[in-house]
Amino acid sequence: MTTVHKLPTELALNANDSHKHGHHLPLRRVLSRTFFLGLAVIAMFAVYVLLGSYTVTIPDFFTIVINHLTGGEKIPGASFIVMEHKLPRAVVGTMIGIAFGLAGALFQTMLRNPLASPDIIGISYGASAAAVTAIVIFGASGAVVSGAALGGALGVAAIIYAISRGGSGAGGGSRGNAAGNRLILAGVGIAAALHAVVNFLMTRADIRTAADALIWLNGSLNSATWDRAGVLAVSLLILIPAVIALAGPLRILELGDDAAAGLGIKVSAARLGLVLTAVGLAAVATAAAGPVAFVAFLAGPIARRLVRKPSLPASALTGALIVLLADFFASNIAPVILDGTVLPVGVITGALGAPFLLWLLVTSNRKEA
Repeated sequence: MTTVHKLPTELALNANDSHKHGHHLPLRRVLSRTFFLGLAVIAMFAVYVLLGSYTVTIPDFFTIVINHLTGGEKIPGASFIVMEHKLPRAVVGTMIGIAFGLAGALFQTMLRNPLASPDIIGISYGASAAAVTAIVIFGASGAVVSGAALGGALGVAAIIYAISRGGSGAGGGSRGNAAGNRLILAGVGIAAALHAVVNFLMTRADIRTAADALIWLNGSLNSATWDRAGVLAVSLLILIPAVIALAGPLRILELGDDAAAGLGIKVSAARLGLVLTAVGLAAVATAAAGPVAFVAFLAGPIARRLVRKPSLPASALTGALIVLLADFFASNIAPVILDGTVLPVGVITGALGAPFLLWLLVTSNRKEA
């Protein structure tokens, strides 16, 4: 009898051991690739702020920032453009990229499914439906729309999680996968229903209100301000430590629910903590800039291909890099190509998402073959 009780734990320990040894060798390479990814984000941040339709020299940039902080003399025009437009936009873009990247990676790793990102499973649609309702029906703007989006994302996440928990069978090994599949299916169904709600509201709105709602729905950094950056920074200071605390249980959950339980992980509590943290990250990012399409979906798989293993820091940095690159293109290069039309960042990330999904399916099929 004792052997039977010990067996799952022994198997789990062996699996965990091989899991660790399998990843121990390339650890230095993983860290160096993540470091270079961090350098790429810093370089892109500098390009974003210094170059573009209005260029700023490096000495001028430091003069502007130092004078702004010390109350010194402002450079006419340049100080306003850097401190009130370029810099807050770059800071907010970096932070929402980090938040979306982490949210997507947490869902994809926990559910062991590359499709399990906030875009696909309905959380972004929850935020969109609530925000569009606030704009069209109540004429809301600014912080009220952000608050509605936050509430909508959390409400839909709670519904999806409740549906995915319902009907759990007694089969321990498959229970995690079954709950994960139910969560994705419930999310896709709710997303479709909310998409219909958004379309209905848009047809009822007057042209100006519909235009405001459409800009928000596409995901845009136009409303980036220092206040918004402050709220995002505080949210990330709360949520990132939660991600760090849950990273250990998440790695063990990758071995399967039985193995994780055998290693002393409280599976349900760990899953709930991961869902709450991932939803919180996606919700605050969506509230700040709208549902910037596919960043959460793209960041994890791209990071995995860059560092050759699942990595939360690499996913966060990849998310930031995607948003900065996409918004730089949308603000500075698209107007040249499209005769002055400035695109919202979500249009560019959305255009990247569909071909990447097809590429992901093709490469995974090739691996299986």
